[in-house]
Parts: sequence; C-alpha cells; structure tokens
Amino acid sequence: MSPVSEPHTFTSRRIPGAVLILAAMTVLHTGSALTTELFDDIGPAGTTWLRVGVAALLLLAFTGRSLWPVLRAAQPRDLTAVVLLGAVSGAMMLLFSEAAARIPLGTATALEFLGPLAVAVASLRQRRELAWLLLAAAGVLCLTSPWQGGADLAGVLFGVASGACWALYVIGTQHVGSRFSAQHGLAVSLGVATVFTAPFGAPGVVSGATWQVVAAVAGIAVLMPLVPFLLEMKALQRIGRTAYGTLAGMEPAVSLLAALVLVSQVPTALQAAGTALVVVAGVGAARGEKRAAGRTGAEVARGEVPAPAPAPAPAPAAPAL
Repeated sequence: MSPVSEPHTFTSRRIPGAVLILAAMTVLHTGSALTTELFDDIGPAGTTWLRVGVAALLLLAFTGRSLWPVLRAAQPRDLTAVVLLGAVSGAMMLLFSEAAARIPLGTATALEFLGPLAVAVASLRQRRELAWLLLAAAGVLCLTSPWQGGADLAGVLFGVASGACWALYVIGTQHVGSRFSAQHGLAVSLGVATVFTAPFGAPGVVSGATWQVVAAVAGIAVLMPLVPFLLEMKALQRIGRTAYGTLAGMEPAVSLLAALVLVSQVPTALQAAGTALVVVAGVGAARGEKRAAGRTGAEVARGEVPAPAPAPAPAPAAPAL
C-alpha cells in the first residue's frame, strides 16, 4: 500500500530562507526610499518612531490574543533577550534613518552592511578570508570618497553604527527566533523599539506631523519594518548567520536601485563600483563558508578534529508565510 501523502497546502510548503531574505530586502528598500521623502516634515527620528509605532500596533492587534499566554509561559532570560532585540532593532532603524538623511541611500546601506558581513567573516576559519572585509572596506572608500572631502562624516558614522546594531540584530534574532514564533517575537521587539525610539522621535512628530504625513507613514509602516522584519525573522529560523550575512550582500545593490528608481538618486561611477565591491565581498564570504564547511567535514571524517557540537533544537513551528 502506498503511503498517504499529506494535503498539498501552502502551509505545508516551507519557503526557503533565501527567498524570504530576498523578498524582505526588496520590500525594505522600497520603504526606505519612500521614507526619505518624509524627513523634511518630521525629521528622520520622527519618521522612524511613527513608522515603528504604527507597525507595532498593527502586529500587537494581530497577535494580541495569542501573545499574552506565550509571554506568561516564557522564561525570564527569553523575555530579556526579546527586549534587548527590540532595543537593538530600534537603534538600528534610528541610526540608519539619520544616515540616510545625510548621505545617499545606497551608501548608507553599504555602510550598514559591514555589520552582517563582519558576522559572516568572523565565523570563517581561515585568516585569508579577512580579505573580504578588506574588499568591502575598499568599496566603502569608493562610496564615501574621503579624499574629496565631500562625505558627510556624521552620516558615515551613523551608517557604521547602524551596521554594528545590524550585526547584533542577526545574532539576537536567531536567539529569539528559537524561542518564540516570528509573529510573537516581532510583536514584542517592535513594541520595545517604539518605546526606545520615542524620546528621539516623538518631539518631531508632535510639533510637525499632519494627518497627511501620519497617513503616509502608516502606509509605509507595512513596507518597513513590519513585512521585512517578519520575513527576516522567519528566514533566520531556517538559515545560519553566515548564510544570512551573505544573502544580505545584495542589500547595497537593491538599495542603490530603489534610490535610483524611486527618489532619483543617481550614483556616480565610483559609487556604483564601491557598491559592486561590497556585494562581491558578501559573495566571497559565502564561498569561504562553503569551503570551511567542506574542510571541517573532511577533517572530522579523518579524525583530525573533533566533531562540532550538535546544533540547537529547531525553532518552534510557526505559521508558514
């Protein structure tokens, strides 16, 4: 007798993490480009706070009934982790908005990408893999052209700081994703991010917001951060840190294209070359991870090194996207 197959439903099909990451970055940078148009009205911090707050309210309304039992049953260390993730997420978005208000969107994204790229390279075993970080640094030099004195130093520093938060976000999301469903973890972290960014953004919103601006930000809140963060949290339950950092290597290119199409930020040839270098660095780190995995497997088989520790238990099942 042939086995009875499971019903062929959308829920039973798991979308690959790579597809989720690519979808997330496309939606994210569409929202980022549209958001820059509102900076003159309520400032980058105000735009960030209002956007995150609307997204948090929408998600809390969607998950509220099932969220509270999960929080009551959670361990204190897990609640601490999700609160810290919310603070890091809020800082990451706030710093990126401040960078995008001062330097081109593609440049800000390339600077921010140094964070997950560093996470990717740090997991590799060969020192020569550090060449990918050097290549990315060369790309950043092309993007900022410090020898011309035209780069906004504050914008560059905001971008780099956002990258540091992004690296922490990658690590924290995997921890939270192994203990909460994507929806529940994101609902709490966005709520915390709203509180974290309020002192910086609320004054600008109170003094300068109109109903038209609020409506525009509410619409963008679905594109950024609600949908991208949800997709990324789902993806990070399915792929490793290095794979995430590698896939995120496409971020600068996607951001550059979104800025060109939506807000007419035309890059110079040097900036386009710098973006290409950062993307190549991400791809190179991916190949390094693959080679390192192959070497480790062969060494374990020969008994030259001990087998790696078992992987943590998979994350609790969440509704598939």
